[in-house]
Amino acid sequence: MSADTETAARQKRGRDWRLFVPKSVTVIAQEGYSWTKLRADALAGLTVAIVAVPLAMAIAIASGVTPAQGLITAVIAGFLISALGGARFQIGGPTGAFIVVVYGVVHQYGYDGLALATMLAGLILVVAGLLRVGDWIKYIPEPVITGFTAGIAVIIFTSQLRDLFGLSMTEVPAEFIEKISAFWVARASLNLAAFALAAGVLATILLLQRYLPRWPSLLIGVAGATALVWAFNLPVETIGSRFGAEAATALPSFRLPEFSIARIQQLLPSALTIAFLAGVESLLSAMVADGMTGRRHRSNCEVVAQGVANIAAPLFGGISATGAIARTATNIRAGAQTPFAGMFHAVFVLVFMLGLGPLIAHVPLASLAAVLTIVAWNMSEQERFRHLLFGLAGDRVVLLATFLLTVLVDLTIAIEVGVVLAAIIFMHRMSEATAISRGVALIERDQDDFEHPRAEYEARAELPRGVEMFELRGPLFFGAASRLIDALDAAFPPPKAFILRFHAVPLADASGVNALQRFLKRCSSHGVVVIFCELAPGVEASLSKLHVLDHLQVAGAYEEAIAAAAKATSAS
Repeated sequence: MSADTETAARQKRGRDWRLFVPKSVTVIAQEGYSWTKLRADALAGLTVAIVAVPLAMAIAIASGVTPAQGLITAVIAGFLISALGGARFQIGGPTGAFIVVVYGVVHQYGYDGLALATMLAGLILVVAGLLRVGDWIKYIPEPVITGFTAGIAVIIFTSQLRDLFGLSMTEVPAEFIEKISAFWVARASLNLAAFALAAGVLATILLLQRYLPRWPSLLIGVAGATALVWAFNLPVETIGSRFGAEAATALPSFRLPEFSIARIQQLLPSALTIAFLAGVESLLSAMVADGMTGRRHRSNCEVVAQGVANIAAPLFGGISATGAIARTATNIRAGAQTPFAGMFHAVFVLVFMLGLGPLIAHVPLASLAAVLTIVAWNMSEQERFRHLLFGLAGDRVVLLATFLLTVLVDLTIAIEVGVVLAAIIFMHRMSEATAISRGVALIERDQDDFEHPRAEYEARAELPRGVEMFELRGPLFFGAASRLIDALDAAFPPPKAFILRFHAVPLADASGVNALQRFLKRCSSHGVVVIFCELAPGVEASLSKLHVLDHLQVAGAYEEAIAAAAKATSAS
């Protein structure tokens, strides 16, 4: 290896590893840290913490765990995501996207099962980030993301009907249909005080968000409801009455979940779902932040940080965590300057948890149900859902399949089916874009195509006697292989020579190459000369690696191919 090659390789390795350096490190190294930035970050962190406290408790309760576990997740995971992540303004913690899967795991395997599944998901994320899978997440189709996000929103809302209406129920089923049936059976236990309280909190939050958007609407709504319950001794269920007076202040100790090979295999599907959700949600949040600030995040560094956070949080009683889009946007609007704002947010949540614990126990569950109703509505992205629903037929199929499977069956199955369906539809569309046209017919079809000079069409029309030309358009991949074989087979009985033009072929995979090889073998058995021309560098490299070009003529320009074909036919 030459000195220049070694230097280039060393520089590339240096650039590669810099992609995994946390933003908190590079910001300090490149920009320094002043008192002005410290003050701005502290104020932004305080603002986000005020928003995060009611959200973390509400998400934890909806997920089937205690409010303290939601708060401790915001503290530990929030700190680590900001400290180690590749996004400058990311705020991490429990999010609504996890409610469905976390509740399902807790309901089936208990918290110990959730802790192990979350840690496995964290390990998967770390490995995925190091392998740079973070760059691939952006290829997940929008109908899949929108479908399962809207499905999660529906499940979150329906799971809050018990507390919104103050229904008396010993247990809420995990399955959607059974849950709705159970609510209907319990309809006679409606608590009008709880319903009025939830409606009042909803109205307060919506009005403040519309007319006073800078005010902490969630905190004001929850605090106002808590004050009303305390002042008038309203007969509604509170955090303290359901979970105990210490529910928000109990700090769990370090504890490793029990694990075995059998248990890991049992929880692996849930771990994969958690890892997928954490990766997608965090990178979507980072992309939103980039759009608001003009900055760029490091996707693989961010995925690694999400993994570390999800490994660490369950060790202290936390639950699954990821980047939170709404809290990240709040952080930016509050004037955050560096990732330290997210770390300040985690510290302030811990302060609120320890200092306001006795007050938190009096928070009515109806008010937190109202908060999650807002979260569910924002997650539903109803405008995007409607746009896709009335768009292309293939996108509509993927959207509805993912949505219905998320709501009625299982989130893991929904994601798997949605991605596979999207891939099949994409392959069908790509195969439709692949065309094989004979020379003379192409002239008649493309008379109004001004992208090519007139001389090119005349050259097609003046093919030598005994020479046929085919122009290939679109990718030659497995989805188009059968069409390619059918079109080329239609050329038999053959002429003396074939010219195949590749100027509109961007790529070729093994299946497309196999179709060409079958065509070449048939031509060889009939003594037909085949000439390839206008090969793109990538396509030529693929054909060379598979030894397709070893025994045929390759021309650069189309005119060269015509001359070679004329020579071959005259010689025969």
